[in-house]
Amino acid sequence: MKVLLIGGSGHVGSFLTPYLRRHHDLRVLDLQPPRHAGLEYVAGSATDPDALRRALQGVDAFIWLVMRHGQGGSVTTQNLPTIVENYDVNTKGLHLLLYMAQEVGVMRGVYTSTMSVHYRKRDSYPGEELVPLDTPSVYGLTKGFGELICQYFARWFDMNLIALRITGPRTREQWLEERRHPRVYPDGSRIYVTDEEDLAEAYLRSLEAVQTGHGRFDAVFIAGDEQETEHNLSKARRLLGWEPRAQRLLEG
Repeated sequence: MKVLLIGGSGHVGSFLTPYLRRHHDLRVLDLQPPRHAGLEYVAGSATDPDALRRALQGVDAFIWLVMRHGQGGSVTTQNLPTIVENYDVNTKGLHLLLYMAQEVGVMRGVYTSTMSVHYRKRDSYPGEELVPLDTPSVYGLTKGFGELICQYFARWFDMNLIALRITGPRTREQWLEERRHPRVYPDGSRIYVTDEEDLAEAYLRSLEAVQTGHGRFDAVFIAGDEQETEHNLSKARRLLGWEPRAQRLLEG
């Protein structure tokens, strides 16, 4: 399958690429070239209709990986660049992509959302449909609006879309370091970091899942919380057959 990675040259896109390319033919749309050689590359912005149109030609599915000015789910600090860039990318750019994708018949894709769509100073996340989109951060707010845009295109344009509410995406090296030496933030909270291979598996399984049916939207928690101390991962298991497995690297 030919898959378009929008924002594929960024941090998350770069460490997902080696895993995704084992299974799919990849094309990257980004302002910067991808870090890995041998990938088809379209230079351009996710908010540029012409670049989006070029990038979508001949692909079967897409993964939205664009992020600007990320913030945690308990942050209220904002400024004009944070507001403008988050709305430009997470709402306008996403809407343009989905509109153009369905116009050319690309009806299946994966949207990178975030656990920061929720207020993060809570003790548990019992279910994707049970926890409100109540973030105080402008980043989480606009990512939540992005999920609503996905719902809109699933309902009215018959697209198949999955939103992955990821948390703590880390390279293998970063993941090992943080699991061995967990960070506790000043407010007493922690982040359940997610290993690169586990994260890539979630995207691969999501690409498979959106191939079935029509007019579907699902949001799914993806977290390196194998004990499900805070995150209920039952929907990820049920819908995607996914659960974190990197903890085996810590054994022994």
